[in-house]
Amino acid sequence: MSDPIRVLHFADIHIGMENYGKTDPNSGLSSRVVDFLRRMEEMIEYARDNDVDLVIFAGDAFKTRSPNPTFQREFAWRIQDLAELAPVVMLVGNHDLPPNALKASSIEIYDTLKVNNVRVAHDFDVFTVETKRGTVVVGTAPYPIRSRLMEQAEQTGRTIAETDRILEDTLNNILRDMAARADEIGDDTPRLLTGHFTVRGAVMGSERNVMLGRDVQVSLNLLADARWDYVALGHIHKHQNLTKGRDDVPPVVYSGSLERIDFGEETDTKGFCWIELERGHAEWSFVRVQARPMVTLRIDCKKETYPTRKVVAEIRKHNLQDAIVRLIIELTPETNASLKDSYIRGALQEAEVFHIAGIKRDIESPDRARLGTNPEGLKPAELLEKYLISREYPAERRQQLMQAAEEIMGTGD
Repeated sequence: MSDPIRVLHFADIHIGMENYGKTDPNSGLSSRVVDFLRRMEEMIEYARDNDVDLVIFAGDAFKTRSPNPTFQREFAWRIQDLAELAPVVMLVGNHDLPPNALKASSIEIYDTLKVNNVRVAHDFDVFTVETKRGTVVVGTAPYPIRSRLMEQAEQTGRTIAETDRILEDTLNNILRDMAARADEIGDDTPRLLTGHFTVRGAVMGSERNVMLGRDVQVSLNLLADARWDYVALGHIHKHQNLTKGRDDVPPVVYSGSLERIDFGEETDTKGFCWIELERGHAEWSFVRVQARPMVTLRIDCKKETYPTRKVVAEIRKHNLQDAIVRLIIELTPETNASLKDSYIRGALQEAEVFHIAGIKRDIESPDRARLGTNPEGLKPAELLEKYLISREYPAERRQQLMQAAEEIMGTGD
């Protein structure tokens, strides 16, 4: 019996994300772009150390569809490193697609130059890949382009919902056909499907902020098909196994992105998947990388006499070294006037943060709704009483203040 095929599965590199960064003096690149490249290097080192047989990249190499040449060069060097280790199958994601049908995709150059050991998957296809431990059947499902799926369908007079249903039915039929083709190749050959799309029921993340166009969704039941041994997905940035707890179907797994894009991914672990693939079974694990930490500190200073002191103390409670940090400070108009940004920024610099994403002052405005009526119809004493109630003064203290106000305003008996 042959050894299992060792497969590396990763996706959603998005090289070109430069938010929360500055220029790196060593490379001239954004320090955030350097973060994404370093995550790739961590992954390549793991693949080398563990003798990878097959590399599956499930789409979205760059942030934009027209990346600059420097980003293309940096990505190409790392793909070349992977190709020296094992065959690489690169799936076309939505961010890899050209702006129009007449232009090349951002990763098409690997096919044009016939780069050794690299295959770019532009189409829905099923083929075999020879590795040093044996043959693997690979099915490729690139990002589904709506116009191509609708080429044979009449669209006139259809609602958006009807059009979406036709698109999904068309894609579902393509995926069923691919599973049947994989089944025809042979019973003993391990089989892997890779796709770049949204599976209905998957937990979405920050990819919604960079998504291009409306997605055609895929039913999980079509992918959880025993004719495949592992389904390697890209497009959604949050790592998840959609068939967790089920032994009767293959793992259907989003590897997630290698690096955090924004604070929507603050708590997400980042990494790639490592699979030992056999016909009828896939033993897999998620390998975590050292993604740049993102930390939000929300600090309530609405009742603080010295709000700056509290914020600085809170900063010192946390390990913020090399993190991207944002502060959300809850204030009243009174405490806001006492807050000193310079001291707060000094404390963040002492903590050796990587980048200050922002210091947001969340100032509580007077809530007119809490008056219970139109304030213009209230007398001064009534307005004062409702204000004291809104500020949660004790009843005894409110009575004292109201008596003093009545004397001042001359409204008493």
